[in-house]
Amino acid sequence: MTNHTARGILCLCLGVLVFSLQDAIIKQVSGAYALTEVVAIRSLVGIPVLLALVQHEVGWRALFTPRWGILALRALILFVSYTAYYMAFPALPLADAVALYFTVPLFVTALAGPFLAEKSSWKVWLAVVVGFAGVMVMLQPGSGLFEPAALLSLLSAAMYGSSMLMARRLGTSQAASVMSFHQNAFFLLGALATALVLHQLGIVRAEHPSLSFLVRPWVQPTLLDGALMAVCGVVAAVGTLFLTSAYRVARASIVTPFEYTGILWAPTWGYLFFHEVPRATTVLGGAIVVIAGLVALRAAKQR
Repeated sequence: MTNHTARGILCLCLGVLVFSLQDAIIKQVSGAYALTEVVAIRSLVGIPVLLALVQHEVGWRALFTPRWGILALRALILFVSYTAYYMAFPALPLADAVALYFTVPLFVTALAGPFLAEKSSWKVWLAVVVGFAGVMVMLQPGSGLFEPAALLSLLSAAMYGSSMLMARRLGTSQAASVMSFHQNAFFLLGALATALVLHQLGIVRAEHPSLSFLVRPWVQPTLLDGALMAVCGVVAAVGTLFLTSAYRVARASIVTPFEYTGILWAPTWGYLFFHEVPRATTVLGGAIVVIAGLVALRAAKQR
């Protein structure tokens, strides 16, 4: 294992752990505040942290890159990904939302051809099909227990997988801190623009908890809740840097399986903070997805 590969694996594991803490915080505040307010506060706090990281790594001038267009596109994709992911939290147990998100490696495998011109064998595609069978076990369509918010986690996984492959294509031409700063800046602008549009349209209420989290008006947070949102800014800055670094310095097929370390944290925080116990179908379906994802990535790596 090369130093770059080991560094990529370590960065990804740390990024997953850091972001799992943010997931728990955002779920905690999702019942009283607007998602756009949470993201805006988080992004605003993250700006000075990321600026310091940029200065330390490559200097501020690197922010004015001629490749700002591709960085902006990647940031837009990630903004949609994280918005969909967070919207699922009020309607789903934390373990369910994260387990469905673990389809990321399956999407990475499926999209590696269009993004990186990597061909996949029939074994890879069989594993992808089996993985999505595991998704059906978790979703339980037609059982009366299906929650539409689960589709938000799947959308988030697809968009996230695309953005990570874009990070790999950018390679070493862009520093991880620069990509993270542009992403964070776009999150701030995106949250403010979304809140403004919803306000102008007069959309302030919705029946479904996921939509309510998105459209409700901003309110003055309590001292504790405001502090939690601010902590998310530091967490997001550091976590984004870890994840971006992982995919930038190591092959996607090698580091992506370590996304699954998050399966240790989601049920842990769900149980400790929200007294949630994962359903049997979540455990079974999640296990199928994890095994299928690992098989697909192993087969792709061997090829």
